[in-house]
Amino acid sequence: MKHLVIFLHGVGSCGADMIGLGRHWAEALPDTIFAAPDGPDPFDIYAQASGRQWFSLKGVTADNRAQRIVEAREAFDKTLRAVMAERGIDDPARVALVGFSQGSIMALDAAVSGRWPMAAVVAFSGRLSSPLPWTLAATPIRLVHGDQDEVIPFAETLEAAERLLAAGFSADAHILKGLGHSINAPGSRLGRDFLVGALS
Repeated sequence: MKHLVIFLHGVGSCGADMIGLGRHWAEALPDTIFAAPDGPDPFDIYAQASGRQWFSLKGVTADNRAQRIVEAREAFDKTLRAVMAERGIDDPARVALVGFSQGSIMALDAAVSGRWPMAAVVAFSGRLSSPLPWTLAATPIRLVHGDQDEVIPFAETLEAAERLLAAGFSADAHILKGLGHSINAPGSRLGRDFLVGALS
């Protein structure tokens, strides 16, 4: 049975920056289709930037981030539905989301909001900012973060794991020494191996 892994890029980036992971993981996941859509909106911090975003960071704070996520859900869901339709996958249980940074925020939101009962979520260098209430789902979640991340502190991943576990989700967290706001080879292997188990 075919599965679909959808990569979700960070703010100011694009899908092409994530799809390389799929090429690295393809041998270990032979019955898997990989896709990496662009976020729905142009990156609005720099006028000349060509990247995309899932929601705007202009004026974002810890207090209003959750509302930004809620407002981004409609366009996010539309993007996922389009990718699934293009790949001939109609069951979210055959879909895994792999996010980086803002893409991780949206992937985690898709899981905890109950909108997407997926096969798995891998969240690199992200945070869990979704508003309550959450809907408990069987979706397993892996969190990976570098301890030298200066964009989103790795404490966000530790807190996310604690909150997810307390809410009854299946989640684990891996903090990688010496890694900044990026994905390295050990992190890639953690994501790949997790999906091998989740999609088997």
